[in-house]
Amino acid sequence: MLVRSVCVVAALMLAVPALAQEAQQPPPAPQDEEQPISFEEQVVVTASRTEQQLVNAPAAVSLITTETIQNSPATNIGDLLRTVPGINVSQISARDVNLTTRGATSTLSTSQLALVDGRSVYLDFFGMVMWDLVPTNPNDIRQIEVIRGPASAVWGANAMSGVVNVITKTPRELAAQGGTSLTIGAGAFNRTVTGAADQDSGAMFYVNGSHAEAVNDRWAYKLSAGYFTQDPLPRPAGAIPNAFRTPYPTFQNQGTSQPKFDGRVDYDIASGGTVTISGGVAGTEGLIYSGIGPFDVSSESRMTYVTTKYQNGSRRVAFFTNLLDGHASNLLARGPTGQPLPLVFDTKTFDIEAADSRTIAAAHVITFGGNYRHNTFDISLAPAGDDRNEGGGYIQDEIFLGDHFRWVVGGRVDKFSSIDSAVFSPRTTFMVKPDAAQTFRLSFNRAFRAPSFINNHISTTVLNEVNLSALSPALARYIFPIGAVGNPDLEQETMTAYEVGYTGVLGGRATVTAAFYYNVTDDGIYFTPDRFYSAAAPPPGWPLPPAILSVLAGLRPPVVLPSRFTYLNLGTIKDKGVELGVEASVNRYVNVFTNYSYQAMPVAEDLPAGTTINDINWPPKNRFNAGFNFSYRRFLGNMNVNYTDEAYWQDVLDARYAGTTEPFTLINAGFGVRWGGERAVTSIKVTNLANEEVMQHIFGDVLKRQVVGEVRLTF
Repeated sequence: MLVRSVCVVAALMLAVPALAQEAQQPPPAPQDEEQPISFEEQVVVTASRTEQQLVNAPAAVSLITTETIQNSPATNIGDLLRTVPGINVSQISARDVNLTTRGATSTLSTSQLALVDGRSVYLDFFGMVMWDLVPTNPNDIRQIEVIRGPASAVWGANAMSGVVNVITKTPRELAAQGGTSLTIGAGAFNRTVTGAADQDSGAMFYVNGSHAEAVNDRWAYKLSAGYFTQDPLPRPAGAIPNAFRTPYPTFQNQGTSQPKFDGRVDYDIASGGTVTISGGVAGTEGLIYSGIGPFDVSSESRMTYVTTKYQNGSRRVAFFTNLLDGHASNLLARGPTGQPLPLVFDTKTFDIEAADSRTIAAAHVITFGGNYRHNTFDISLAPAGDDRNEGGGYIQDEIFLGDHFRWVVGGRVDKFSSIDSAVFSPRTTFMVKPDAAQTFRLSFNRAFRAPSFINNHISTTVLNEVNLSALSPALARYIFPIGAVGNPDLEQETMTAYEVGYTGVLGGRATVTAAFYYNVTDDGIYFTPDRFYSAAAPPPGWPLPPAILSVLAGLRPPVVLPSRFTYLNLGTIKDKGVELGVEASVNRYVNVFTNYSYQAMPVAEDLPAGTTINDINWPPKNRFNAGFNFSYRRFLGNMNVNYTDEAYWQDVLDARYAGTTEPFTLINAGFGVRWGGERAVTSIKVTNLANEEVMQHIFGDVLKRQVVGEVRLTF
């Protein structure tokens, strides 16, 4: 696979210059490099669901542009967004990537809402995002907007820690840029891990293509397709660095394959507005990690979506449906029959929304809207659960108090059939603007996450294995059952957030951001043991005197055998941190950036008996990013350095598998050459240039150096 893929790309790289020679345009005349470029205002829509300049957004927002996406060496969403201040990223397998803003991330990360053109891709049944099921060609993306901090006041449930909104180009925009594009990439990555048997290099290959056409002044369409495949990453060897020194379990690791297709048709109405119909399907396979270990998602798993939308300025009416169908089996956990624990899911989401904005007396911008959603669930791990309905509405007023002050105040009310009472999410931000290019913010937000279907209704039994050979050689692989039971009485998880922030454009060429935040999360939802085997209630078939269980529980560290796991609302968790960033244009050819994030150790209060701070993940205390991009005549490139401090993880299996990852530094770089003007670009992209052994989760795979050759063609 690797040889074949590299040969394909190498052949294209050699052929492109010859094919493009006749179309080669003379290079542009030299320009005065000392002349500073003028600052181009960046517009975002996610912060308030209306278009506004980035500097005027009432929240901390980061913007990833088309150029950054296309030139980045990243091959997944995690590596792409790793340079955003405040975002914690964990890649655990070839396909399993999780993101959380301003807090510890985890497997099945649940608090970050993900959108594609405003359509939610958050999976309500598990409360997570499978980023590989987003059916979008990277070359079709206009920008990615990241809200750092809670946003339930306009986006509703599950935007508790932030929002990632992928915004695609319209068919007319793509048609104006050439209409047809093709990207092919192939590469290899190192799989040598200290303490493990040597492995051959792993291979990866991807291809993405799209075609767009403006048929006339009314109709336009685009079609996109792609495929990504990657061999398994290497597994860590030896023992987990904790008090138990638990050996890493051995199982057959898996790579991933991800086919995608989507299409879109736009009709521009003569009287104003656009009607859009779009749809697509994305498939995946590979490992996804959970509290009961890794599940191997089969290649038949896929998500299909259909969206219809009318938009005229700020007025929007939209409907979408997400249809998710998948099969998986656990690689470690076994059911009562002794066979791998299966997971079969068939879920359907239907959502309709409407929104609008009005200006009143030139002093108020009123934004309002609402949605209704119906979910159906057929999940093998939760056979007794019901369908779910939810709905909500919001209103927000941006008040202009002269030239130098603005006040945003608003809120949203949501009602879930799975929650007894309606949930109110208020928001207010007071902004001081010394001039048009600078804004100081003082914000208060409240956001929430609703319990997922699995949180409420999981019902299964898992056979767990523990090494008790110190008691008896016959107990080297002692197996005992653990129940996993949902909690229908869960309350919503609620975050109250306070922030002081600044966004400013200095000298027309540098964007400076700063934020201090303080978040209080109440009733956090965690998967945790709530019952344990004891001398009074030993496991079935316990072969030794029951009193030995009491002796084991008194050891340091204690050896306890849980009899049941469930989801509980755990007390109060307090997080605080600082984010600082600068993006600047050195001249018209070179842009630089740097940012720093500090996240204090979480503080836990009012935890249930038997629960400690070790029952939650801890984020890295320090994160630092720096880099540059350049584009000069035919040449382009980028380089960035990402440092991530140590972090603590406890969200896979039990305490024997919890531990702290080492700090790591990633150095990523890319270099490209344009041929035939902008018609072809050949590039080499490298991640983890220093070939450091990086583990982004204590139970996850190891990431080593990866080198990719890419050809991007525009017709």
